[in-house]
Amino acid sequence: MPADFADRTDFDNAERGLIARLDPGVIRNATGGVVFDIDQFGEALRGDCPRTVHPSLWRQSQLTAIQGLYEVTEGIYQVRGADISNMTIIQSDSGVIVIDPLVSRECAAAALALYRAHREAGPVVAVIYTHSHLDHFGGVLGVVDAETGVPVIAPEHFMEHVVSENVYAGPAMLRRGMYYSGNGLAVGPEGMVGMGLGPAASRGTVAVIPPTLSITRTGQEEVVDGVRMVFQLTPNTEAPAEMNIFFPDRHALCLAENATHNLHNVLTLRGAEVRDARMWSRYLAEARELFGDDTSVAFASHHWPTWGRDNVLALLTKQRDLYAYLHDQTLRLLNKGYTAAEAAEMVEVPHGLDAAWHTHGYYGSVNHNVKAIFQRYLGWYDANPAHLWQHPPQAAAQRYARLVGGAYQLTKKAREFLDEGDLRFAAELASHAVFADPDSAGAREVLALCLRRLGYGAENATWRNCFLMGAQELHEGISPVPISGAGLASALTVTQLFDTVAIRIDGPSAAQATLSILWNFTDSGERYFMELSNGALIHYPTSRSPAADLSISLKRAQLAGLLAAGSTESVQADGDLGVLKTLIDLTDPPDANFAIITP
Repeated sequence: MPADFADRTDFDNAERGLIARLDPGVIRNATGGVVFDIDQFGEALRGDCPRTVHPSLWRQSQLTAIQGLYEVTEGIYQVRGADISNMTIIQSDSGVIVIDPLVSRECAAAALALYRAHREAGPVVAVIYTHSHLDHFGGVLGVVDAETGVPVIAPEHFMEHVVSENVYAGPAMLRRGMYYSGNGLAVGPEGMVGMGLGPAASRGTVAVIPPTLSITRTGQEEVVDGVRMVFQLTPNTEAPAEMNIFFPDRHALCLAENATHNLHNVLTLRGAEVRDARMWSRYLAEARELFGDDTSVAFASHHWPTWGRDNVLALLTKQRDLYAYLHDQTLRLLNKGYTAAEAAEMVEVPHGLDAAWHTHGYYGSVNHNVKAIFQRYLGWYDANPAHLWQHPPQAAAQRYARLVGGAYQLTKKAREFLDEGDLRFAAELASHAVFADPDSAGAREVLALCLRRLGYGAENATWRNCFLMGAQELHEGISPVPISGAGLASALTVTQLFDTVAIRIDGPSAAQATLSILWNFTDSGERYFMELSNGALIHYPTSRSPAADLSISLKRAQLAGLLAAGSTESVQADGDLGVLKTLIDLTDPPDANFAIITP
């Protein structure tokens, strides 16, 4: 049977341990601009569910709008509702340990200030990142200074994955992320009601301080200012680098983002590396085995805690079984010859799982997770050679329009399917019409109607946001991406900084050009050789002194500015300075505001 709307346990748990609200729930930056506003969610989500929101999503959104400072258990506190994620504060002998300092500096500072206003607190003695996603480290400068001497603890390979997700593909992910987050939608019953995982992400200042202590094995124990912690590495679960933390003296288990109160993403709609549902399930089983019997409360970096040993074990069991079921049933169907789209229509979770609210797809979905598992094993190609070399969207749309007698006829047919209630096919036809004739107001209007109705019926918050963002952009145009990953540049290695240039080289324009640069870093003694060859920018550390068109000597801290502006001021250069200008001229800057719903 489906989950029970009369069951108020989650609401009771979301309010349990309340100490104080964030009042007002509006967090601003230094110039007075709004970085985050939780109050608007509380106001918009009052009362009974309207017809424009799925009842289950309305319930979840009401839960994620609950905010304040909470006591989880003795010595462990959380600030929830000050960003999309939770900030956890552990009391230590002489201060506090901060776990996952939210998305932005302003929100993290507000969360810590709320704690300090109601509890005696010394300095922050350590920071812990549970995993490599922005909402779990981006606000670090709100709790410690950039030059902090306190330990910063994270799972091994943390920085590698911070860069791969937030820098290499950062512009594309930010733009796509606007759709799945509903960024730009008005908060309310006809717009954005949350993200399922939390209310919304803040829009403040982001940064990262590289870890000083890496967790490299499960069972590794660390004592920080009197707080004993046992770590469990869980790579390739919710993030490529992630870990759970057990506090044996407090019988408390931090589950990072591996077991929250919803079905999570095996592949997020903004894009990321495909996660491993099989190992996700097995790490949850391992957590249950290692810590379950001695756990009185489990908390995570999103949502509300679970109290009581039996309830914790039940949570871990159902979450374990959920990812295992999706993985195994996808593989069963895959090996019978079904395609990803076919399998995604066939897999439904068993009634025993569907009866628990925390298995519902408010953030991830069964449908797109099945497709992600399929992608992990077989990739994008479904083995039908007719699909091996299809036309791209606009070219295909023009041919569909020609087939039926023009974009107007496509729009007319889309309207017929819309009126019949086949929203999915109506949206497909209307999208072809828009791509065939982007200036057609009629095609845009029909597609927007399809998307809006699909959004209103979606239980999944990110699906709702994608549908409604598409509808809004058809009417109003593209909303500029409001945040950037520029604050992460100072934490990048030399190789990673050079990579950010390499992925911007305009290959066709650079194919006939050749150049070479020898980079000497006077503070570290490192030396790197770079050459442009066949349109590819190759770079690597070297102990030799190869001949180069240009030799540059500088400090590591100067590199980011030099690559961004091309200025050699205050650096020593020997050779042809025009080489650097040529390199910069051959880069193609990313477009952070590319079209999605239109050509």
